[in-house]
Amino acid sequence: MALYKQKKNHKGSGNRLLISITVLGSAGPIRFVVNEEEIVAAVIETTLKSYAREGRLPLLSSDLNNFVLYCPIAGTEALSPWETIGSFGVRNFMLCKKPQVGKASIDEEKQAIVRKGNSSWKAWFNKSLNLKISSH
Repeated sequence: MALYKQKKNHKGSGNRLLISITVLGSAGPIRFVVNEEEIVAAVIETTLKSYAREGRLPLLSSDLNNFVLYCPIAGTEALSPWETIGSFGVRNFMLCKKPQVGKASIDEEKQAIVRKGNSSWKAWFNKSLNLKISSH
């Protein structure tokens, strides 16, 4: 009787796929089986849970809204969270953090100021060393 119920549930669930998701910055992909009708947002959530359960580094947040999933055949466009994972016809994906426009631009400005300050200090130091060496 239980065997009959398993067949009935499996038949209605559609095809299952073994997918491989590479998390940017992590060593090796995460692999698991999903239903081909599963939406991208659910796949991202499952990936983040598996990543945390395995204790992988770097540490990631558990908020799926901070991440995007890319497909090699879709180019540089992130996949829509409402599309089905089986609609792309591939099994390899890449998970990346969403770019943060406001915070990143402030950090880049700070780094540019620090670099500019360091480069002028380094230039002055190198110039003063060259003067001392050439005067001998």
